[in-house]
Amino acid sequence: VQLQASGGGLVQAGGSLRLSCAASVSTSTSFNMGWFRQAPGMERELLASINWSGSATIWGDSVKGRFTIFRDNAKDTVYLQMNSLKPEDTAVYYCAVGRGIRPGNYDYWGQGTQVTVSS
Repeated sequence: VQLQASGGGLVQAGGSLRLSCAASVSTSTSFNMGWFRQAPGMERELLASINWSGSATIWGDSVKGRFTIFRDNAKDTVYLQMNSLKPEDTAVYYCAVGRGIRPGNYDYWGQGTQVTVSS
């Protein structure tokens, strides 16, 4: 499985971005995908995950109500919609295939995309 993350960039606080993760295999197959982020000096944290049937979970308390995850199996792509962005959302964002909440349980990773939120 190869994953290609994109959509990061520089945005002002309060703005929105949509990250995309294109998979080299059909996302309609039964695997779970997650979006993580890692800020400098911080551990990588799971923000949201979605299973093969589209059931989504937002794990990060700091992003609940602002971020949503969804998938388009026709495009083999999973998205992270980020609204009301804050400077503390600045990080490198990664998509990954795996299960659970621990990064170690995810076997395949995208290359990361930088999100910078200015105040």
